[in-house]
Amino acid sequence: MILTKDDQRLGLILGFLGPLLGLVFLHSLKFPSYTFVEFLNNFIHENRLLTSIGSLSLLVNAILFTIYVNTERDRTARGIFIVTVCYGVGILLLKLFN
Repeated sequence: MILTKDDQRLGLILGFLGPLLGLVFLHSLKFPSYTFVEFLNNFIHENRLLTSIGSLSLLVNAILFTIYVNTERDRTARGIFIVTVCYGVGILLLKLFN
């Protein structure tokens, strides 16, 4: 199965998709009355939401990272970590320049 491979590219893909799935989950759970576009607009432009929802969506990557480190697939974990840091820096920059 592809998810059992130890490949940095797989980690980069999983690291990119994890927070997006987290955002979709948080949207359906907490903000179902908004369209997804309205939700993203509020997420990007409100610092309070940016911090809380951004960190919760990155929690998906923390879980993925932990799973891959504990199963000794370090190259995949490295890819997840790299993308998580990029997301974190992006959220920090959005927060600073909003």
